[in-house]
Amino acid sequence: MLYIFDMGNVIIDIDFKRVLAVWSNLSGTPLATLTTKFTMGEAFEKHECGQITDTEFVEVLCDEMEISLSFEQFSEGWNAIFIGVRQEVIELMNKLRGQGHRVVVLSNTNHLHLQYWPQHYPEITASADFLYLSQDLGMRKPNQDIFKYLLEKEGVTTEQAVFFDDVLEHIDAAQKLGINAIHVTDRKIIPDYFKTHDFSLPEAT
Repeated sequence: MLYIFDMGNVIIDIDFKRVLAVWSNLSGTPLATLTTKFTMGEAFEKHECGQITDTEFVEVLCDEMEISLSFEQFSEGWNAIFIGVRQEVIELMNKLRGQGHRVVVLSNTNHLHLQYWPQHYPEITASADFLYLSQDLGMRKPNQDIFKYLLEKEGVTTEQAVFFDDVLEHIDAAQKLGINAIHVTDRKIIPDYFKTHDFSLPEAT
């Protein structure tokens, strides 16, 4: 089987409020103001597809939020999104690979984050056979093309794939293609999935 794991709030806990809190602190702008002005709009999507540079992205977002931050200050906030890996998922990924299954990551991410998380959380890369990242592929979820591309590269049918993601829109897109897609709404979902699919969990450490 091919097991496809999203990254944010699937393999690693993230919280976007942490980003805005740092930017608020550094810019002296009230958090409530930033919360209303920040949107995951066109620049955000282009950045995740590698279509604009980090510098362009920073400039556009600072303009939209009407704040003045240096590139380094922006990056400090941007990378504050990461909290820590879900060790139980890392263990499951490694166990799946040990049983001969293929395990890959499919994530909407961007160049700025790619400069950060592989260094701070190397176990993610170490636990996957391959990383399918939007900014490398020029496509992002929920575009079905990214799923089709992944399945073609892996040489598997939709029936041979299981996909875990925390965003319902991504789940819907995968399910429409016939992929067995599991909506990860909390930390119990993935361990519970394998408990109910005759999969022995790794021993607690």
